[in-house]
Amino acid sequence: MLDLSVINAMFPPDLPEPADWERRFGPRALPDGAEVTRFAPSPTGHLHIGGLYTAAVARALARQSGGVHVLRVEDTDRSRRVAGAAEEFSRLLGAFGLAPDEGGVAGDGAWGPYLQSERREIYLSHVRELLRRDRAYPCFCGKELLARSAEEQRAGRSPLGYYGRWAPCRTLAPEEAARRLAAGEPYVVRFRCPYEFPGRVRFTDRIRASVTMQDNGNDIVLLKSSQEELPLPTYHFAHVVDDHLMRVTLVVRGEEWLSSTPVHLQLHAALGFEPPAYAHLAPLMKAEGPSRRKLSKRKDPEASVDYYLSAGYPPAAVQHYLRGLANIRLMDVPTAEALAADVRLDGMRPSGPLLDLPKLHSLSREFIASLTPGELYAQLLVWAEEYDPELASVLARHEELALAAVATGRPEGAPARKDLERWSCFRDRYGFFFAELFGPAPAPGDDRYGGLAPELVRRIAADFAAVSPDEWYAKLGAIAGRHGYAPDTATWRGDPDRWAGPPRVVANVARVALTGATRSPDLFAVARALGRDEVVRRLTAVAG
Repeated sequence: MLDLSVINAMFPPDLPEPADWERRFGPRALPDGAEVTRFAPSPTGHLHIGGLYTAAVARALARQSGGVHVLRVEDTDRSRRVAGAAEEFSRLLGAFGLAPDEGGVAGDGAWGPYLQSERREIYLSHVRELLRRDRAYPCFCGKELLARSAEEQRAGRSPLGYYGRWAPCRTLAPEEAARRLAAGEPYVVRFRCPYEFPGRVRFTDRIRASVTMQDNGNDIVLLKSSQEELPLPTYHFAHVVDDHLMRVTLVVRGEEWLSSTPVHLQLHAALGFEPPAYAHLAPLMKAEGPSRRKLSKRKDPEASVDYYLSAGYPPAAVQHYLRGLANIRLMDVPTAEALAADVRLDGMRPSGPLLDLPKLHSLSREFIASLTPGELYAQLLVWAEEYDPELASVLARHEELALAAVATGRPEGAPARKDLERWSCFRDRYGFFFAELFGPAPAPGDDRYGGLAPELVRRIAADFAAVSPDEWYAKLGAIAGRHGYAPDTATWRGDPDRWAGPPRVVANVARVALTGATRSPDLFAVARALGRDEVVRRLTAVAG
């Protein structure tokens, strides 16, 4: 083992002891059974929907137990950091109603800072402690030597890593290590794995129950190269220290970290920490023909959280959907009930849930239909101000018309139409209410008029233009009769050969002239919302 004076010389002279950090970050005053969970993304790119899923589950487990949910940004990998990504995490979580109780770039909370790059002193204290206990050692092996070792291991089909005869610095004489340190030779600090020939390790996973796997036998790097201006720890070491000092009781993370659990348990033991419980979530899957595959950031636009924001899925509907992916029992209950219900780890499956956008659309339609016109308008406006400024400007100028538009076809006490699953669909479904978005009415020869002769379309439109919108229903039979159509559907069915068609053909002329589509909310409700002047303007434009 290195002499203590040599070890101490490797670190700043005023570096606190681990006990100092224990006093500073003391136990949390929480009720029995309360869980402290964390979402700990790396700022290396866009937030994946799988990350939002993990955050939703971890936050729910903390909140429903009376505990605390923390956002910690694991930014120790300088080479992969993306500018602004750390700040985006807080914004995106907040946008979906998943803001943490503490943490993030702003660092709110007594157990911070919450960026690992700002916790370097804490890690150095614990690295030094492991060196003092001979549970770690300096390694001077360069990249070329490590590359040759990896080639030999591949050729011999041996596990890749730093161990056995491929770990020369593990058995380096303390005097030789001290000499090389004094000479300023670059080094990293490695963990001294307790097993030269590791066996099997068993641990409990809160989703998968008892897990047995190969234990770690690799002397992993704890502290990166001394050549760096401010050497930072690796993820494996930093997150173990942080989970302990932030008093995390339950780590909810993706199953890609399951294979790393043995080394994490070894680090907890070496540092004298009680490890948290672990719950490894299966990855979100996508159907591809008869098979399934993992959702891909590169190939699937719906893998990015930004996709759901720009498309305008209501945050509450997305939260509902994510909870339903975790616990299928929550998928088909109303959103308010789903958000109030407990998420249960024992209700989760170790196989990956299928990300099914049609199901999200269904939940989203149900949620939007449950809103009052005022609530719908307010949420739509918030989305449009960010993602569709032109629509936002129109909505702000015509609030009364917007409220009337979303209320069409919804008599008092009746359920709303379920024709909106995203705010981005509003233009297509309701944009015709606003002259600025509607544009010119379809010309008489347009196919949307059902193939009617242009001159007939013009005459029918002129007849409608002369009738008050409130009188259309009563006058429809008369208008239809003037053009050879039956006055009502029953009459047409009784003697179809006598008539040119049912009255809906005539009504469809008004529908297309006013809305630009063959399907719309109740036509007469649309006319009343538009007002007589706008109705006459549009019909007159078609009548020529």
